This record gives sequence, structure tokens and C-alpha cells, in this order.
Amino acid sequence: MGTHEDPYCLRSRLSWRLLSLQAALLLALVAVVVGALCASGFVLAERDEDRVIDVVQRALARDTQGGLTLRPTAELQQLRDETPDLWFLVRDRQGRSLSEGIVPAEFAAIGSGLDQISQARLGWQLFEDDPRKPAARLKRVDTDAGNVQIVTATQGRLTGAKALFTTSLAFLGIALPGLLLMGTATFIATPMIVRRAFRGLDSAADEARRIDIHQRGTRLPVERIPLEVMPLVTAINDALARLDQGYARHRRFVADAAHELRTPIAILNTRLESLSPGPDKSRLLEDAARLATLAEQLLDIQRLDRCGHPFTRVNLAAVAQGVAADLAPLAISAGYELALDAPATPVETMGDAAALERALTNLVQNAIQHGPRHGTIGIRASRPAGIEVTDEGVGIPADQRDQIFEPFYRLTPLDRGAGLGLNMVREIVQLHGGHVSVTDAPDGGACFRMTLPEVRQS
Repeated sequence: MGTHEDPYCLRSRLSWRLLSLQAALLLALVAVVVGALCASGFVLAERDEDRVIDVVQRALARDTQGGLTLRPTAELQQLRDETPDLWFLVRDRQGRSLSEGIVPAEFAAIGSGLDQISQARLGWQLFEDDPRKPAARLKRVDTDAGNVQIVTATQGRLTGAKALFTTSLAFLGIALPGLLLMGTATFIATPMIVRRAFRGLDSAADEARRIDIHQRGTRLPVERIPLEVMPLVTAINDALARLDQGYARHRRFVADAAHELRTPIAILNTRLESLSPGPDKSRLLEDAARLATLAEQLLDIQRLDRCGHPFTRVNLAAVAQGVAADLAPLAISAGYELALDAPATPVETMGDAAALERALTNLVQNAIQHGPRHGTIGIRASRPAGIEVTDEGVGIPADQRDQIFEPFYRLTPLDRGAGLGLNMVREIVQLHGGHVSVTDAPDGGACFRMTLPEVRQS
């Protein structure tokens, strides 16, 4: 079983990965530059030009005559052991001096001329001298022997702590500003680039939301779609084309089947009429009439769906009167009274009169077939544009009122119906832009109501 991965933000992931790549490239560039400088001799990466001054500063003292002397400290001895070419020159403000090693002649007398300088670095001309010659370091420091001037060109080994500190300063001073600048640019530019690149996907998503079973032939747009996403959009369009073809085949089959059912149903009605009167004949006539209505409703749905809703003004009061006149004999023979409540003035909607008449017929037949075989079945047309069918049966349980409009759903497993009638009523009403619902009737039983769009008066 595969694990489910939560959706992620492409903009955020891309921004962080670009920033990580930029940081890695920047660090690599700094390392290459420092390595090149070290290899060329301009930078001695493992040498510390202030180490000699620091060690001498801590070891310097005065002898009994007031002269300068060095205490034999451990770090001074370590410096002497690891630095064979060690030399330095110390001068105090009284002119006394102390030196060790071979002091170059060019630095031997320079101190007196720079008494007022606190520190300096005395180097060589860049392209005329050997770049590997170390520059002299002059620094005035406070020691136990007082304020002195120390000159040296010897560089001690760089300690680990100081190397880390120096490296951190170099990164903060060179790499970090560049990384911050690139990071800021990345987080500003990346969302703009992603948004611009996927603008076509937003249009495709909007088009996908509008795809509906009653609006076939819709395809997702392929304009401004990134090449990486194009296979997905193409696959969806191919799937939509296959669904359209399958839906068309299904519709043709249903229409052909409904058309073919007309002849055997007509023959069945003719044979039933020849039977002797009685309860069985009434039941069979009801079932045959219901079959005829279902077949015609199937054809209505196909016709309305294929012809693009060729609607005209329909008077719902006249539709109610026509259905009441046609089904009155059937209702009376089944033991019911049929009551009609339709205003004399038109109750108009835009639609197909034949389809709406058959939908109403289905509701009345449903009341006849599933009712208690006594009481009154009412048909009422009302404004702005609605028709109700009420009965005096047991009604529809509240928790099943939405389910009864689903195909093949029946309230009881042994129900005589196939569970298609109410579903086709809903299909026809929805094709007219309306809806059908069921509630409790005022005198008990069920009340089915078709609500349709009213005609706008110009």
C-alpha cells in the first residue's frame, strides 16, 4: 500500500531549493577564491601575523636595571620551537630595545621614525617583489614592561579558535551579504516566476470547474501551459473525449430502447383492454400506463438534451388540467378521487410542454400506484411557477426524501416499481432549470412539488 503524501507548495519548495543551491555555490566560490590566493602566496591561510606580537606582549618584563627582558613562558618556548626563522624587535619609549633572531636591516631602525604610529603593516610592492616575502607588522601594545613597540615579520601558526573566528568573520563579511541579497531576490522573484509560468493552469482549473454532464464537448485549454504539465492536460482532454463518446453511445442506446418499447407497450394496452373488468385489470392498466410514461420520459430527456432546450412559454395550469383529465378514469378505477386546483389565469414558465406533462403524469401515477387505494389525490398549480401532487398515503420518511430521487432506489425491497420514475422526473425538471422536492401533505401523506423558473415579464 502506498503512503499518502500531503500536497506541497511548489513556490515555497522551489524558493528554498534555489536558495540552498545559491548558498552552496557561494560557499564553493569563496573556497575556490581563498584556495587560489593561498596557492599563489598572497594569503597564508595557516599563519597568524599577530601571534608573535601576542606571545611577546605576554612574556615581556623589566630586569633589575630597568631593561627589557623576556620571561621564559611556555608559549614563547613553543613559538621558538615551531618557528626557526623567528625574529622580532621591541622598543620602549625611552629608546631601550630588545631583539631576537636576525632582524632585517630595512626594519632595524624603522621603529624610531614611527613612534607616534599605533600599528602598521609594512609590505612590498605587489608586482616587483617576491609575493611570498612576509610583510612586517608594527604594533604598539601595553605590557608588564609598559607601553612598547613591537616589529616582526614572523608569522606564527594560526590556532584553531582564531582560525574559526577568522573564517566566520570572512563568511559574515563576504558570503553572508551576498547570500542575503540572493535570498531576498529569490523569494521575491520565484513566486512571480511560478505564478507567471502556471497562469495557464489557473485558466485550465477554472475551465475544469465548469465541466458538467449537460455541457459535453468541453476541453481544458492548452494555451500557456508549461511543457512539463502538457502531458497531464492532454491526458485529461483525451479522457473527456472518451467520456463524451461513451455518454453519446449510452444516450443512443437509451433512446433506441425507449423507442422500441413503444410498440410492445401499445400491444399490451390493447390486450389489457379486452380483459374483463376487475382489480387485476385495473392494476395491470396502471402498470402499463406507467411503463408508457417512463418510455416517453426517456425520449423526452434525450430530445431535450440533444436539441439544446427548445423551450417556449408553457401554461402550468393548462398542463395540470390536461393531466387531470387524462388520469381521472385511472384514478377513479383505482378507488381515488382526483381534485384539481388550477387558477383561471395562466401560470407560466419556459419549457417543453410535453416533457412537463409527462413528469406530472409520473407523479400522479406514483400516487395512484403507491397509495392506500382510497382518499383524494390533489393536483395544484400555483404561482410563481410550481405544481404540487398530494396524496393521503403514509408519506415519505424524512431521512429518505433525498434518496427516493436516486435511480433504482425503492422505499421497500418488494415495491412494484423499478425506482426510475422519480429519478426521471428530477432529470426533466433539472433540464428546465428547476428542482423537485417532497414534504408532508397538509392532510397527511406526501406532497411532491415541481418548482420551475418563472417567466420574466418584459
